[in-house]
Amino acid sequence: MLFSSPIFLFLFLPVVLTVCLLLPGTKARNFWLLLMSVVFYAWGQIDFILLLLASTLINYGFGRWLGRSERTTRRKLITAFAVFFNVGILAFFKYANFAAGLLNSLLNLAGIAPIHVSAVPLPIGISFFTFHALSYIIDVYRRKWRPATDPKDVALYIFFFPQLIAGPILRWSSIGPQLPHRTTNPDDFTEGIRRFAVGLGKKVLIANTLAVPADQIFSLPPDGLSTTCAWYGLVCYTLQIYFDFSGYSDMAIGMGKMCGFTFMENFRFPYTAQSIRDFWRRWHISLSTWFRDYLYIPLGGSRISETRTYLNLITVFCLCGLWHGASFSFVLWGLYHGFFLVVERTRFGSLLAELPPLFRHIYAMFVVMMGWVIFRADTLKAAGDYFHALFASRHLPAALPLARYNLDEVFWILVIGILFSGPLWDWIKATHARVGPLLPEPWPPVARVSGAVFETLVIVLLLFASSACLAGGTYNPFIYFRF
Repeated sequence: MLFSSPIFLFLFLPVVLTVCLLLPGTKARNFWLLLMSVVFYAWGQIDFILLLLASTLINYGFGRWLGRSERTTRRKLITAFAVFFNVGILAFFKYANFAAGLLNSLLNLAGIAPIHVSAVPLPIGISFFTFHALSYIIDVYRRKWRPATDPKDVALYIFFFPQLIAGPILRWSSIGPQLPHRTTNPDDFTEGIRRFAVGLGKKVLIANTLAVPADQIFSLPPDGLSTTCAWYGLVCYTLQIYFDFSGYSDMAIGMGKMCGFTFMENFRFPYTAQSIRDFWRRWHISLSTWFRDYLYIPLGGSRISETRTYLNLITVFCLCGLWHGASFSFVLWGLYHGFFLVVERTRFGSLLAELPPLFRHIYAMFVVMMGWVIFRADTLKAAGDYFHALFASRHLPAALPLARYNLDEVFWILVIGILFSGPLWDWIKATHARVGPLLPEPWPPVARVSGAVFETLVIVLLLFASSACLAGGTYNPFIYFRF
């Protein structure tokens, strides 16, 4: 059930919010939200609902066991066993097919008949589900927050529908205190609507529009891909993945606020970054900080030798790539970013810091966009072919002209996407709040209203435009649903 689908927008979400606001007490609201979250997941993939519920109950048991244990050795053993359990589930469902294919490739090289195994289906959102479960166990072990006394609390933390499928990745130490005591006031509910509307506009108006030329161009055969089309497709995909994923995060954060929860921010204008290190402080913040706090720092972080620090960075980003998917393309993408993070800790980083901001930004965006080629390509060969098209200056007779993809609608959405990938809206609001009320006649009344009224009008227009697009749109799932 997509956040950007009519059944969610005009049936599921209104019913959930209306009943939630009418129910007395936090406990009743939590039970209602848990029930609706299970329905939400079962709507998309009912086959795995019992598996995920059983896994949640087992993690609740691990947490209770940790809470009763005082001996350090026993607590470490319980945590290690719980981590092994959760990672084992993720590894089986997400990487079994990849491992079987790799094994068969090696057997083929050795002249041995391949092993025939049934394909393992991938539960929706299992990577996010697993990281939430791991956060619960590790936060309880570190005593950042006490274990839940009611299994329904753990279930709601993991299953809460706004973040279940594609994040942001939440911490038990952050959500646990909000479960028993929270309030929903009119200001928070209004802010939640605003964030949801902005996220919906990002997804429906920008990401979905740019997905069409991006998908078409990336699916072209190598002999039909000209250099101009290759760069155009890459720019479209660069903006598509940002507005798609940040749009989902905005909607999740907005729905959380409407239900009384506060989620961490997941994006801070990553395409304004001036280094790859800066990029990862702004992109998918909940994932990068999760790896930092639960893996990089326990490995020693940067408190050890330079060589070990570099190795830790490479290891973390190799696993970050593998977390995104079971393919060599994702692993290479992770190693690629890890390499630049290591390089920026050397003399190169000092030289980069001395450059003017514009040049640092160009460097960062170039590196990020080259990484998106690896991330988007289905195979390493496909990525190599696309890189060749980007830099070979090819104008092939068989290639389709750019005009086929550069339609007026796409062009203007591309311009809007570039402009609003930075803090342009914040500047517009600040400027209007300062200048708008001072404007004399004959300026239109909408230009002279207060900042709050101006923003409300924009949000209403955004919701109307998004709804109109959904009425005539096609199915276009969020990119991060596959992870």
